[in-house]
Amino acid sequence: MTLKARLAAGETLYTAWSGVPDALTVEIVARQGFDAITLDMQHGGHTEDSVLRSVPVLQAAGKPVLVRIPVGRFDMASRALDFGAEAVIAPMVNSVADAQALAAAMKYPPLGGRSWGPTFAFPRHGRGDQAEWLHESNHRTLAFAMIETRAALDALDDILAVPGIDGIFVGPSDLSIAWTNGGTVDSTLEAMMETVATIAARAKAAEKYTAIYIVNPAIAGRMAKMGYGLLAMGAEHTLIEIGARTLLADVRKSVNGK
Repeated sequence: MTLKARLAAGETLYTAWSGVPDALTVEIVARQGFDAITLDMQHGGHTEDSVLRSVPVLQAAGKPVLVRIPVGRFDMASRALDFGAEAVIAPMVNSVADAQALAAAMKYPPLGGRSWGPTFAFPRHGRGDQAEWLHESNHRTLAFAMIETRAALDALDDILAVPGIDGIFVGPSDLSIAWTNGGTVDSTLEAMMETVATIAARAKAAEKYTAIYIVNPAIAGRMAKMGYGLLAMGAEHTLIEIGARTLLADVRKSVNGK
């Protein structure tokens, strides 16, 4: 079942967030209980090469692959799909023009202008023929536009209306910086929570998918109740820190008796 099909069915899905550009590390993350894995090229260390090599590892583990491309690198959106990703997250989509550029890179004609050449993706997919691949690709792949600035908020309804944009992805840390005019970074800033809820509601009304990054796990339930269907979390640094802290605490408790 594809990522899109599960979201369309109303499931709440959890994606890990990989920033370490190593297929062996990605393989370890893929064995955990996440529904999908996102390879981060914006703030993470993933490159075209590491994405190319990580996709089959994740597919072998049965995990859908999302790729967050660098700012403005809509050409990489097409390449991520050609490598076998199911979804692309584009940061700093602040205007209709940005959204149109993302959609053009993500979708084959007549919806977009994606060039033909699934050299890796088609054999990795392993089903059907190339005609079927072509006809299904626009429906199967997901283009997420990140909403994280005041400009994006102002243009939200127009961004949602762009054909080929399948959903929005809220970046709450950047949104908090924009909300406070550079005053603070706080992904759970209460002053912006009503707006975060409104973004989800407007996306739902436009029949688009919704996603958000979870920095503080305690707020995840609140985000799900707002209507966010894809919750992103758990970069390797966080997973290692939490795992090490928990393990050491348990060992010390056993050794010290308290």
